[in-house]
Amino acid sequence: MSYASGMNRYDRVTAALEPPFAVVDLDAFDANAAELVRRARGKPIRIASKSVRCRSLLERALALPGFAGIMAYTLPEALWLVSQGFRDVLVAYPTVDRSALAVLAADPRAAWEITLLVDSPEHLDLIESTHPTTRIRVCLDIDAGYVALGGRVRAGARRSPVRTPAQAVTLARDIGRRRTLRLVGLMAYEGQIAGVGDNPPGNPLLARAIRVMQARSTRELIRRRGRIVQAVRNLAELEFVNGGGTGSVEKTVRERAVTEVAAGSGLYHPRLFDHYTGFRGTPAALFALPVVRRPGPGVVTVLGGGYHASGPPGPSRLPQPHHPAGLRYDGNEGAGEVQTPLHGPAADRLRIGDRVWFRHAKAGELCEHFDTLHLITGDSLAGQAPTYRGEGKTFL
Repeated sequence: MSYASGMNRYDRVTAALEPPFAVVDLDAFDANAAELVRRARGKPIRIASKSVRCRSLLERALALPGFAGIMAYTLPEALWLVSQGFRDVLVAYPTVDRSALAVLAADPRAAWEITLLVDSPEHLDLIESTHPTTRIRVCLDIDAGYVALGGRVRAGARRSPVRTPAQAVTLARDIGRRRTLRLVGLMAYEGQIAGVGDNPPGNPLLARAIRVMQARSTRELIRRRGRIVQAVRNLAELEFVNGGGTGSVEKTVRERAVTEVAAGSGLYHPRLFDHYTGFRGTPAALFALPVVRRPGPGVVTVLGGGYHASGPPGPSRLPQPHHPAGLRYDGNEGAGEVQTPLHGPAADRLRIGDRVWFRHAKAGELCEHFDTLHLITGDSLAGQAPTYRGEGKTFL
């Protein structure tokens, strides 16, 4: 590399690799896992597979004390994971995939290991329409969003229509009347706490507003989730009550009603998780792009880079140039499909063929752009692991 003074450890370790490529620092991954376990205070962590999307790294995390079970994002994914030896897989989003439901209904082992999320009688009807040969495990999804001012203000993901104890009991009773279904769990994801950083940079007024909202939402949800769980437990023997996410682990585990928490992004620690006051992580997943042009002073162009994250559109959903420091996007182009111009003083130190390292805004979505993760331990490559894409799996 021509900019020897700025060469970091990743440059040295991956010198023989041709970018674009992605890496996972296993030392950082393990440290992040240990921090999640510490924050969970003895309650098991169910790993959100959408935030990892690499089978061998899911196995690595599950081998650590404190992690138990998978939170999958589609039923085909869950069926594949079970076929590969994974157990206790909760599909955390409703499925209307009739083909996958038919496979589940005809496979007693998969039906034993997989739990489906439901929030309406229509979901129950669809599952039963496959004529299961064994009872299908289901989990109630509860709306955990925060609502104020008579519904005029809302924070949190719009998920389930089930919000009150009475609504939960009605659906639980419906499940209980169906011979092929068994209610085993309850889930409530407080995205307005778990997925929203309370320390946005450069905006103290917004930070204060977020913290007030999150404090009020936490108090409201503790009461409401507790009442819902108590009401449903009167009708069914729940095996688990799942809540939280990477950003709320230490808050969610305080609730007596919650038996486990979900987390996944915290293992990679993408850039959206830099802005929380309650915890710190170490970036573990990065990708490198090669410099292919020098259009003029103070600007270079790298190959690719348009790996936008899901969520509300805006700069926060773009990957972040990480190394060398001091690079920024062109306001008229942003992150491009096949090339990305970058501005800043560091650009003048870069030459054709040098690398720029990026962090993705979110976690597992990075794996949809690479078929391999190169694994780093200390100052050496420790091998490589295929992503879901690298194993020929495209679930979303």
